[in-house]
Amino acid sequence: MFLHDKKPLHTVKVDGPNPKFAAMLQEQLGGANGELKAAMQYMSQSFRIKDPEIKDMMLDIAAEELSHMEMVSMLITQLNGGELQANQATVGEVQTHVLTGLAPGLINASGHPWTADYVNVTGDLVADLLSDIAAEMRAKVVYEYLYRQIDDKGVRETIDFLLNREEAHNQLFRKALGKIAQTGSSRDFGVTEDSKLYFNLSTPGGQAFDLSHIHPPH
Repeated sequence: MFLHDKKPLHTVKVDGPNPKFAAMLQEQLGGANGELKAAMQYMSQSFRIKDPEIKDMMLDIAAEELSHMEMVSMLITQLNGGELQANQATVGEVQTHVLTGLAPGLINASGHPWTADYVNVTGDLVADLLSDIAAEMRAKVVYEYLYRQIDDKGVRETIDFLLNREEAHNQLFRKALGKIAQTGSSRDFGVTEDSKLYFNLSTPGGQAFDLSHIHPPH
């Protein structure tokens, strides 16, 4: 069960309308590295988790990602302004003016609809946590790109908050991975000498990694 708390985790307020940036911000609502993807991925992964601590953590983070989705939608709504205007319906913002009435859509910055293909679930907790760590890092990168492209103080404050929350999730996933490091696909990886071989195919002059110190997990 989910409960809706009307108070957002962070106050969302923009300095003024900016429909062009609103269209860019759609990437973090309906894009491959956006908040909806994160919420659905972590929630879907949680259903097979037996460790109660990690299961609760996954669902807690999924719920928070839904709140992030709400915050991004609030930003987009405020940036779009209050009136449908043809002179604002430039490339990238057309759909909000002719299809959604300026409401945030489940689309990315190019107008492509969100898809469940973005969600990665394997049923192997090690593989899923590695995917989640990568997802949080990619989300951070996108937020960093967005932050650099706008001077609006209010928008920057919200993006900064969201970016730091992604890092918090990243650390939680890493901690969970450490807890189950010798299970699942990690237990079955690197069990023969072949796992320590490095093929230096960048010759002449290629620099080979030394893998001799790597031992199979116990």
